Amino acid sequence: MIRAIVTDIEGTTSDIRFVHQVLFPYARERMADYVRQHADEAEVAAALAALRSELEQPDADSALLIAALYRFMDEDRKSTALKALQGIIWRSGYHDGDFRGHLYPEVAAQLATWQQQGIQLYVYSSGSVQAQQLLFGYSEAGDLQPLFCGYFDTRVGAKREEVSYRNIAQQIGMAPAELLFLSDLRQELDAARAAGWHTCQLIRDDADEQSRHPQVNRFDQIVIEEFAG
Repeated sequence: MIRAIVTDIEGTTSDIRFVHQVLFPYARERMADYVRQHADEAEVAAALAALRSELEQPDADSALLIAALYRFMDEDRKSTALKALQGIIWRSGYHDGDFRGHLYPEVAAQLATWQQQGIQLYVYSSGSVQAQQLLFGYSEAGDLQPLFCGYFDTRVGAKREEVSYRNIAQQIGMAPAELLFLSDLRQELDAARAAGWHTCQLIRDDADEQSRHPQVNRFDQIVIEEFAG
């Protein structure tokens, strides 16, 4: 029986274009000035310290760090430090009403239905936990944070690695067979299935002919009972 659902964000609950056309440019435009102006603030300083560690350059100055951040953005590097700084900048955008978190039309209602059925809900995304909380907290459907029991990011591991899903199952405290992972990417689902999870692929456009996972076009097409075996 499925006791918890863990969902991806980009391409799954939300249009990937929101991230790439709204969030990423917003942070990129403000990154250099933000780092220069707020480097001494605790959460920014912690992210910069993590970046120095990642670069293995403990004495790196602001100019070098900023250059590395822009290089990481160009490479779409899954850097925890970069994700943290982007999340801090996005927080200002959400708070100021510059944008709202995009959700596909059926997502909020279906998440609420599952929660009412007693299913625990979690998020696992390459974006930082803070960025996840902001997207759902300031979503187009309102504040959805009360629906979720927790959030996971790359600190538990990369999304295409089996061990990441073993780590999540351990932290949730449930057997893998009681967990369902939702994603648009078969490689992530392959890793979850290898860890013993149930999986379902969200296909908003053409079917993935190479996928071995159940495929649906919308959240409200997912029949939880079909994953009980």
